[in-house]
Amino acid sequence: MKPKDGIRERILYLAIRTATYLLQLFPIDLNLRTARTVGYLWWRLDARRRERTKDHVRIAFAGQFTEEQIHDLSRRTAEHQAMWFVEFLCAFPLLNEWTWPRYIEPVDLRDAMNELLREKGAILLTGHYGNFELTAFVLAAIGFDVFAVMRPLDNARLNDFVVRTRASRGLKLLNKKSVANQAEEILKQGGAIGMVADQDAGRKGVFVDFFGRKASTYKSIALLAIRCEVPIIVGYARRRGHRFRYEAHVNRIIQPDEWRDREDPITWITQEYTTAIEEFVREVPEQYLWLHRRWKSRPRHEKPPERRQSPDRDKRGT
Repeated sequence: MKPKDGIRERILYLAIRTATYLLQLFPIDLNLRTARTVGYLWWRLDARRRERTKDHVRIAFAGQFTEEQIHDLSRRTAEHQAMWFVEFLCAFPLLNEWTWPRYIEPVDLRDAMNELLREKGAILLTGHYGNFELTAFVLAAIGFDVFAVMRPLDNARLNDFVVRTRASRGLKLLNKKSVANQAEEILKQGGAIGMVADQDAGRKGVFVDFFGRKASTYKSIALLAIRCEVPIIVGYARRRGHRFRYEAHVNRIIQPDEWRDREDPITWITQEYTTAIEEFVREVPEQYLWLHRRWKSRPRHEKPPERRQSPDRDKRGT
């Protein structure tokens, strides 16, 4: 499906560009403070998304959180997402090869940088967590040849705007729908490909454990790594406090030697990086996109679990 460029799309594009311009008139930390308030109001008013978030948290942390804790976590998640959206619109002009250390602290990237310095290619993975653009951006700002895979936005003008702003800071974007041939060539030339790796892949995906429940995951990442014999580097950029301050981490590097003798390397690789994503989500869960329907697709022959109603729903039903 091609991006649209009709009247509605043009009006939306104009509104977002106007909002972006106005936001950039103020300090970003002030904008983030406002965004937290907007996120809270959105959470209060949008019961459907609030309950979906809470349902997904219950699945992930079954029996570990009280209803009060789940309620509070869903609110903080909504506030974080509103702050992320402000950063998505207007943070990149603040970042360049000289200024990024003011906002992003590399914590444990030495091994990842050593892999990239070998210039033999690497796959960079993260989840819908923290600010998932920033880790790839840090590496691009330092001077590494980094390409990020993105799903094209439905609005053609907004899509072009996002691509231009990222490219102006050294981060090249690849269209997810036509990336296969490009990705292999980039890796063979020693470049790095960045992807968000926690998306539902439908019935044809490989099912691996994510928070103790099977989640459909794309096979393409493992297949690409196997074909090109490149390491998979799993990392994230986590917000510190309520300002535009992040710390960048790498918590797993999967080497080709680890999967060569596996009976089912595709499933093994996919489970390894999914486990790495789960590990950092568990540490600060409010920075994960719990709205995302990660467990939407189910393995064949799996009996659907009984749906547990929240106290809020029980009250509405009486």
